[in-house]
Amino acid sequence: MEGDSEGRRVIHIGLPPLGEEELIEIGELAQETVLKWIFGVLNRSDVKDVNVTTRINREDTLDLEIEAYLEVPVFVKVDVEELLNEALEEAYSVVEKRLRGIAGKD
Repeated sequence: MEGDSEGRRVIHIGLPPLGEEELIEIGELAQETVLKWIFGVLNRSDVKDVNVTTRINREDTLDLEIEAYLEVPVFVKVDVEELLNEALEEAYSVVEKRLRGIAGKD
């Protein structure tokens, strides 16, 4: 695994061609994982707004980009940036595991 200063990372897995349905499933898995992580820490009433967006580009490589936005009331004592970073790391880990399973390398 390689990374750069922007938090991006490259993982070489060697995937077979994926269909549109599989790509949608991967995006949904990433979104569900981020939301599950956030709501595992916060109550729904503690969240003013949350948005998770995934983008998948498939050319020579499969590129997955996950963006998450979280807004909480001022009285909720949580480090939003840290919580989002943890949620994103978990999502990338879960997706990587699923892709390794598809590639037969788990």
